[in-house]
Amino acid sequence: MLLIDLIESDIIRLPLVSTTKSGIIRELVEVLKASGRISEVQPVYDALMVREDKGSTGLERGIAVPHARTEAVKNLTVALGISPGGVNFDALDGKPSHLFFLILAAPGQSGPHIEALAEIARLTRSQGFCDMLINATSPEEVVRLIKEE
Repeated sequence: MLLIDLIESDIIRLPLVSTTKSGIIRELVEVLKASGRISEVQPVYDALMVREDKGSTGLERGIAVPHARTEAVKNLTVALGISPGGVNFDALDGKPSHLFFLILAAPGQSGPHIEALAEIARLTRSQGFCDMLINATSPEEVVRLIKEE
């Protein structure tokens, strides 16, 4: 299953309220709980923070991809958060992150996880496209933009 097939309006938070790395991660995990994709927040949050402690998942050009493997999911699960103002996510380029693609995979499922990362790289290679996502006014607009890309 492709990442774009998993992007639905109920797993998108726009705009994100949190202004810290841990807050962004918790907020996106709570989005997954509210959408029924996970049943518990804390174990998923803990798995993501353990991964984050190994090295920041803040990439470059305003993109962050917090991710973890957890027993809390059976299949690839994603949430997308957008912070128009940006948040310090300890990104590789030292700049604020605006687009947060949170990815969860079941232990032993490396294929879908790697495919999702590759798809995110493809989607976000255009700064113009990223700017359209950052400036979107609703989750439905984000879904439309991603599915049309």
